[in-house]
Amino acid sequence: MKRILVTGGAGFIGSHLCERLLNEGNEVICLDNYFTGNKRNIIHLLENPYFELIRHDVCSPFFVEVDEIYNLACPASPIHYQYNPIKTVKTSVMGALNMLGLAKRINAKILQASTSEVYGDPEVHPQIESYWGNVNPIGERSCYDEGKRCAETLFINYNKQNDVKVKIIRIFNTYGPNMHPNDGRVVSNFIVQALKGEDITVAGDGTQTRSFQYVDDLLDAMIRMMATRDEFTGPVNTGNPNEFTILELAQKIIELTNSKSQIKFIPLPQDDPTQRKPNIDLAKKELGWEPKIQLNEGLVKTIEYFDNLLKEIQKH
Repeated sequence: MKRILVTGGAGFIGSHLCERLLNEGNEVICLDNYFTGNKRNIIHLLENPYFELIRHDVCSPFFVEVDEIYNLACPASPIHYQYNPIKTVKTSVMGALNMLGLAKRINAKILQASTSEVYGDPEVHPQIESYWGNVNPIGERSCYDEGKRCAETLFINYNKQNDVKVKIIRIFNTYGPNMHPNDGRVVSNFIVQALKGEDITVAGDGTQTRSFQYVDDLLDAMIRMMATRDEFTGPVNTGNPNEFTILELAQKIIELTNSKSQIKFIPLPQDDPTQRKPNIDLAKKELGWEPKIQLNEGLVKTIEYFDNLLKEIQKH
């Protein structure tokens, strides 16, 4: 039994990771300040004697004895990270420093949940880990993009200078149950709009592409990455290489929800990437991993989650 710390553990991905690690027979400490995390995501885990929940902000130092750390703490949707951009940078940078300092002190292995946003609006397609990206350092999204880029720098330097065992994964668009209904991400947005029968708001002309990874596939990649040999730090892309236009996604969701919603086009946000698709050759080689759950199957599960959530909200 390992003792594992998950920062951002009450968030969308963190809550699934806590449950998965418990199911695999580990002791889990979940850290969250509930800025975007939600207690209802992990309330069913509180009965487990090997699960511990602590309200804490990673911008402040934290002391605990653990074997592994998964550093997921950071708002990850544009609505949330642009709400308080300075706080977003602090969470990425100071959070990384505090967790790396902890890992160094207790000799724990630490995984950084980085992001495909480090590639910015990419000029290389599909994106490969050796690509340095095309990021606007003063744009609306830069608090998140540059915060995550700086965190990667810190991780690599802690590894080189202090021999901290680090792992970096770059997460591409991920969706699934426990997503925040108002987080402004395209999958949750479209599903909620379709279920309510509202217009589905497509930015630009909808020809921009994204690749969508179901959360269970991501968990497999994270756990496999943590188990790789110590000298392998990454970064490693984790995402589903099947590419869809935003318009195709909207039409698919209308079809799966049997919705009467119409598609409405709205202006494209600043620095919105035109293409996003991972090259996952490295993940296949080093992790023996590739996604198993394709878009239709994942959307059906996610739609069911949001359908139940909206019915519950209506009741109250």
